[in-house]
Amino acid sequence: MHPYFGDAMINVMLMLANWLQKNIKRQIPQCCHLCGLSLDSPHALSLCSACRLALQPTPRCQRCGLTTAIPTKQCGRCLKEPPWWQALYCIGDYRYPLTQYIHQLKYQRQFWLAKPLAQQLSTVITEPAPVLCAVPMHWRRYLWRGFNQSDQLAKQLAQHLQVQYWPHLFHRQRATAPQKGLHRKQRRHNLYGAFGFTTPIYALGSHVAIIDDVVTTGSTLKPLCQLLTKVGVTQIDVYCLCRTPEPSEP
Repeated sequence: MHPYFGDAMINVMLMLANWLQKNIKRQIPQCCHLCGLSLDSPHALSLCSACRLALQPTPRCQRCGLTTAIPTKQCGRCLKEPPWWQALYCIGDYRYPLTQYIHQLKYQRQFWLAKPLAQQLSTVITEPAPVLCAVPMHWRRYLWRGFNQSDQLAKQLAQHLQVQYWPHLFHRQRATAPQKGLHRKQRRHNLYGAFGFTTPIYALGSHVAIIDDVVTTGSTLKPLCQLLTKVGVTQIDVYCLCRTPEPSEP
């Protein structure tokens, strides 16, 4: 039997998790969620000062989001081959401790992590888009997993940024193989014709942000950006937890 939770059950679990966090910490000393040491100061993700160092911002290209020697608006790679979006904001690279949090959120159903992760992400977004949307999940995968992690992040992020969230802007027209482990050409072919608008689009505006958990080659984002461009969106942002270099070609 497929584990199906649905939005109502997820909301109940989030409410219970928030209640437990607020009440348990009054009785039990707070410990770092990763290393187990006592917290020296409050933190959204319950991290000690040593573990927080791993989340310190690093210089990045503002366009593609990859790390650079110094902060820059566009790196050499973007000048040569611009991505389909105009700006990318992330918490950090795809490495510990973010990999641990993403795994817990996606595969261990620790939904409460969406709120502190979204809060952490909101701190690096300088000019929020007035409209947020999430990378959609095919209904078969949704039935199997029970939730869409990008949707959960987008809901929380919209609250922190005080902007609109359009949860049903896109839909996945066909099931695709997981992108993880595929190279650039394989990823592009895998997602050909995979996305579409759920309904005719009116009054979307010119500035929209797409929410995803991890961005590697950008192959998932490209068709979504193309759809947005066709309906008049001129500024497309990407808000993600992690940005990681694409795997090298064989």
